[in-house]
Amino acid sequence: MRKYVSKAFCYLLFSTIFITNHILAQTQKFDSTTIANLKKQIIPLVSAKEKQVQEMVDMVFSFGELGFQETETSKYLISVLEKNGFVIEKGIAGIPTAWMARWGSGSPVIALGSDIDCIPKASQKPGVAYRDPIVEGAPGHGEGHNSGQAVIIFAAIAAKEIMLKNNISGTLVIWPGVAEELVGTKAWYIRDGYFKNVDACIFTHVSGDFSCDYGDNGGNGLVSVEFSFEGDAAHAAGAPWRGKSALDAVELMDVGWNFKREHLKPTQRSHYVITDGGDQPNVVPSKASVWYYFRERTYEDIQSMYDAGIKIAKGAAMMSDTKMNYQILGTAWPGHFNKALAKVMHANIKQVGMPEWSEADQQLARATQKLMEAPKMDQSGRPIDGLRSVIDTVKGSVPYSWGGGSDDIADISWNVPTIVLRYPANIPGLKGHHWGDAIAMATPIAHKGSLAGAKATALTLIDLFTNPTILVDAKDYFKNVQTKDVHYIPFITKNDPPAIYLNKATMDKFRPEMKKFYYDPSKYKTYLEQLGIVYPTITKKNTQ
Repeated sequence: MRKYVSKAFCYLLFSTIFITNHILAQTQKFDSTTIANLKKQIIPLVSAKEKQVQEMVDMVFSFGELGFQETETSKYLISVLEKNGFVIEKGIAGIPTAWMARWGSGSPVIALGSDIDCIPKASQKPGVAYRDPIVEGAPGHGEGHNSGQAVIIFAAIAAKEIMLKNNISGTLVIWPGVAEELVGTKAWYIRDGYFKNVDACIFTHVSGDFSCDYGDNGGNGLVSVEFSFEGDAAHAAGAPWRGKSALDAVELMDVGWNFKREHLKPTQRSHYVITDGGDQPNVVPSKASVWYYFRERTYEDIQSMYDAGIKIAKGAAMMSDTKMNYQILGTAWPGHFNKALAKVMHANIKQVGMPEWSEADQQLARATQKLMEAPKMDQSGRPIDGLRSVIDTVKGSVPYSWGGGSDDIADISWNVPTIVLRYPANIPGLKGHHWGDAIAMATPIAHKGSLAGAKATALTLIDLFTNPTILVDAKDYFKNVQTKDVHYIPFITKNDPPAIYLNKATMDKFRPEMKKFYYDPSKYKTYLEQLGIVYPTITKKNTQ
């Protein structure tokens, strides 16, 4: 990559130097024995939150809200944080369901984040290893984003108690990944300055593993953009020659892009849906739109795809004699994560260890893997057979990647030293973005995995608040390795609003029926109990 320097990066560079020089002076120093004792104290505090973890995982699962429409989820999470002394700034970056919660004062400032949105058409009863939606056609947590806030919130609450008891200074910041499936918010958080004074960020994401790696993880970045065409309606049979079809423009663009694929690198991923194809066949469509994700491994290649998409759209408009405009709906950089922070987290993962899976847990996992036709081996050559019991070694940058998924946590990672804790709350070997990935997400598998993730996060918070050397090393890696030759350039500008209207119609359609199934912890111990599900339900003959 060429060296790009933005104003935001210059600010970050000078502020990093300033903060690094003050970390050792301002952060309290604790000897290794004291730190070990604090860690012994915090594990029982997190364990005592086991019931609250289960309730939060199940509650958010029951809401099943799509990106930008996470109103019930945000209201619920904010209420829990306010009861525990956090001060909330609501509606950050112009996003109604986004917020930042703060507790404490002074340095260091540690941010904790996790996503909250779900997947379209992924409604599924938990603990049931066959297709059985709670509400037919409704969205559901077919990724597992219902579990991550429990990981960070109860880790932070335990850390808060330790900090108060031991007079430890520092600031905890908790935030939600709104509309992650649309990669629709984190670049906006960065643009609007919400991470300027953060020293480090711990992000958490559901997984079948218990891990925390560093460097380039092999994922792609992307630009999500909708192209809209405007033509002129006419009677499709009586006078079609008088119409200018916007749908023709969409189809011409799609044909043009599919020819373009032959001349793109094998690392690219590009996909689209027609969001508006007209109203009815007998009317020449005056308006039509198509929504693209352009994914690649580097900033330059993403920008090149984006530019090519715009050219093809302009060409389609010329051929169909229509007008074209476009809007960025989301964006993510390729990820890069911090070595110093990852090694600390990994040591704490090993201290916590994998959850103890029951035979029922393993039965559900293997039945789901069979249902989803999981491969025998994962991409690392490890066998896929039930839930994992072994913690892998910490890994650095991949030597090469053919490309893959994206996550807008990467935009934060290029501005603040950041790691991603992957905690073992779902079943290995599933498809992703599918109702099958929701099967485990309000069961003991998700409860145990989330509690384990909270323990590892809490231990890492103790390290960060008591050992200033870690943050100095993290900032050194960030400055002298990660951003030495590659510097963050946002794809969005101040003129690009967040696409907060997305998914509104879908949630308006399904929410009334979904409300009937919201979890009520005052009446039921678990969501499984509320739904009357025998755990695990493997075949239909076992249902009640």
